[in-house]
Amino acid sequence: MAQEPYGIALGMIETRGLVPAIEAADAMTKAAEVRLVSRDFVGGGYVTVMVRGETGAVNAAVRAGADACERVGDGLVAAHIIARPHREVEPVLSGTNTGAK
Repeated sequence: MAQEPYGIALGMIETRGLVPAIEAADAMTKAAEVRLVSRDFVGGGYVTVMVRGETGAVNAAVRAGADACERVGDGLVAAHIIARPHREVEPVLSGTNTGAK
C-alpha cells in the first residue's frame, strides 16, 4: 500500500548551479532510504532538490547532500528538513499552488 506523503519528512537542498544539485541528489539517494521527489529550476541559476522519507533517513540524506554539494564549490545555498509538513503545504510541493511565480 502506498504511503500518504502527509507525515513523511521532506528534505530540501538549494544550490547555485546544476552540478552541485546533481552531486547533492546523488549523495542523498546513496546515503539513506529516501525518494527523490523533485528538482526545480528556481531561476537565476538556483536549483532546489527535494527528497521524502522517514525523518532520520531524510536528516542523514540532507547532511550527506549538503556535504557533497560543498565539495564541488560554493554551490550550497540552503539545506532544510521539515519532519512532518502540514497537509496544506502539499499543493505547493506538487506545483498546484496558484500563487505568483
